[in-house]
Amino acid sequence: MQLSVMSSGTFLLQQLTVSNVLLFLAIFFLVGDYVKRRAPKNFPPGPFSWPIIGCLPSLDLAQLHVSINKLSEKYGDIFSTDMGSLRLVTLSGLQTIKEAFFQQGDIFADRPHVPIIYNVSKEYGLINSNGHSWKQQRRFALSTLRNFGMGKNSLEERINEEIRYLSEVIEEQKGQPFDPHFHINSSVSNVICAISFGDRFDYQDPEFQSLLRSLDEVLKLQISVSSQLYNSLPQIMKFLPGSHHKVFEHWNIIKMFVKKIIQKHREDWHPSEPRDFIDCYIAEIEKFKSDPSSGFDEENLVQCTVDLFFAGTETTSTTLRWAILYMAVNTEIQEKVQAEIHQVIGHSRQPLTEYRKNMPYTNAVIHEVQRIGNILPLGVLRQSNRDTTLRGFHLPKGTIVMANQTSVLYDENEWKTPDIFNPEHFLENGKFKKRDAFLPFLIGSRVCLGEQLAKMELFLYFTTFLQKFSFKAPKDAQLNVSKFTVGITLSPLPYKICAIPRC
Repeated sequence: MQLSVMSSGTFLLQQLTVSNVLLFLAIFFLVGDYVKRRAPKNFPPGPFSWPIIGCLPSLDLAQLHVSINKLSEKYGDIFSTDMGSLRLVTLSGLQTIKEAFFQQGDIFADRPHVPIIYNVSKEYGLINSNGHSWKQQRRFALSTLRNFGMGKNSLEERINEEIRYLSEVIEEQKGQPFDPHFHINSSVSNVICAISFGDRFDYQDPEFQSLLRSLDEVLKLQISVSSQLYNSLPQIMKFLPGSHHKVFEHWNIIKMFVKKIIQKHREDWHPSEPRDFIDCYIAEIEKFKSDPSSGFDEENLVQCTVDLFFAGTETTSTTLRWAILYMAVNTEIQEKVQAEIHQVIGHSRQPLTEYRKNMPYTNAVIHEVQRIGNILPLGVLRQSNRDTTLRGFHLPKGTIVMANQTSVLYDENEWKTPDIFNPEHFLENGKFKKRDAFLPFLIGSRVCLGEQLAKMELFLYFTTFLQKFSFKAPKDAQLNVSKFTVGITLSPLPYKICAIPRC
């Protein structure tokens, strides 16, 4: 009997060739993936999904928002897609997004664990934290930002000071073609740096420029094919080459920069004289150091500061780059803005936010830049924290949802000419008109905490730009507003512009 068992075992081992083992593993993974992907009952429909990689082959990652918008036309205002290992439910249309993020805002208040993001931030900070920790960090950040001037004249003065530095740099170009990208990034970034770090940086500072370049690279690479494969198979992709490793390298550069500044703050910190966000956070750490569950610790300090730097730099600077481009392409609109500036402010006074109420056309143009620029076309992912029903579909706890902002900002039922730059979308009888379908900062409990700061910056920068300069294309150059660079945000293709000083 023993001999028989041994013979059978020997036979089986002889059959276990490499190809048989690989075939067994392949079948095992495919069956496991099939079981994992089985949709719950009454789950939103969606396109065909391949094993492991989902529907990634059928999506154009170079313009993902366009692919998603086409799917919404086919499957409706709520549908599901498998992007690698992530199953996403996309919400399209104003009413669907409002129902989810406003009426059920507390249910869709969490962030999902997307591997390439979670690898960097875990559940720390302001953007990717959840539950009590997120509420605590957000409440503290809002309170601290208000204390340092958000929504007040003191912050307006700081922004205008930074605008003066940028204006001088633009004047130095003497009307010759130049790329405004990093000049604008440096200036806008310095505003949030002053609030967070207590100081600004010289535009030529090599470490500061390295930081901004790393931020720029992260924006492009984080949605690359390699990064999406990492999201699907993180345990395998971490051993394979690809641009996802560059994402981690650049985030590390940014975090090391922040850690160095925090260390300097600790060396000369005075509890009674807080200079900035970091000082205030250190005070909070000291206050709760006997309570490790408080959430105020070094990891959260680093990630909150990184989140403020990232969010406070990218969205506003990208919107301003779109604004300059659209003004150079639409010179008649540029001239109307300049006429209103001349009438309300003149050429010598510094623009102030108090003038905005008397400048409906300028305000409309800024809003139209935000609408058509559509810089966050798919919003920021959210996740349900309990079972719910949306538009008749069952969404179990842990469902990841994505807001198709393109479907709202380009909805032909909401906008007269959705594909054309048209400030009249925000005007009625010569007065500025608010629109429900204008959601660049989204809505609900996760609405952008820097919305007030961004609105102030956009008005002051844009108005000063057109007060001091006229923007036009370089000779024999063709500016393009229909093409874009896709990353975490939707930004213009690199371009050069001529800024002609005005008398």
